[in-house]
Amino acid sequence: MYHKTLSYRAFNIINICFMIIVALLCIIPLVHVLAVSFSSKAAADANLVGLWPIDFTIESYKKTMANPIFLHSIWVSIQRTVIGTGLTLLLSFLAAYPLSKENSAFKGRTVYSWLFVFTMIFSGGLVPFYMVIQKIGLMDSFWVLVLPGAVNVYLTILLLNFFRGVPKELEEAALIDGAGHFRVMFSIYLPVSLPAIATLALFSMVTQWNSWFDGLLYINNAKDYPLATFLQTVIIQRDMSSMSINPKEMELISTKTVKSAQIFIGALPILLVYPFLQKYFASGLVMGSVKE
Repeated sequence: MYHKTLSYRAFNIINICFMIIVALLCIIPLVHVLAVSFSSKAAADANLVGLWPIDFTIESYKKTMANPIFLHSIWVSIQRTVIGTGLTLLLSFLAAYPLSKENSAFKGRTVYSWLFVFTMIFSGGLVPFYMVIQKIGLMDSFWVLVLPGAVNVYLTILLLNFFRGVPKELEEAALIDGAGHFRVMFSIYLPVSLPAIATLALFSMVTQWNSWFDGLLYINNAKDYPLATFLQTVIIQRDMSSMSINPKEMELISTKTVKSAQIFIGALPILLVYPFLQKYFASGLVMGSVKE
């Protein structure tokens, strides 16, 4: 057997060591941020915190959860992620089903497919896109975070390729029994596509939750920022006006510990959701890759 050869075992050991290193590189920064968030002001400001809190305290979390701007930004991101992901999955599903058919069943399918692909390669540019958003009245509204990216061509193509691998006999049997295309979509394609849909949902959720540039570009009121945009202004631009820390509180807590608490809280929802979708993730990654 090939897995008993010396070369295979050597490759397996090297591969495991490499994956352990990659995993540690991903986990250690998050552990460090968590340790800083639970540490005292003196230890954090002196850069003494490693992977374990020093002078354990939860003052940073108390201050973070008492900040109405931060809490509102979380609520905006939750709404954006839930509505945006649901809308993206629905539109991707409705677009992928007809595009997965042969030309004999859907005239002009190739033309429509290339129109979708064209939008992935070429765009009008940031300034024209901004002008369109402004002209249609989406500026400073919640929907400017959801509608412009509602149709994700990349996810549609992934789902399209998965649909091509679904046995045609299932659809043909349903059509013979009198089912329409919508019944076929939601009664046959939807149940067998759960791994693909779970994978697409995870991709869309991560994109929606972590997207910050559109909030910075299209929303002028900082109180309506989604969480990613809020964190970008606080951590990258160093705008402390939205942190709600007065000079007296600066004696007890550090902006560094508060930032770390906000970063960890911001990453926590995706960390909690991922384990529930992980069982579908492996099979969803190779969707549409094998054809008979």
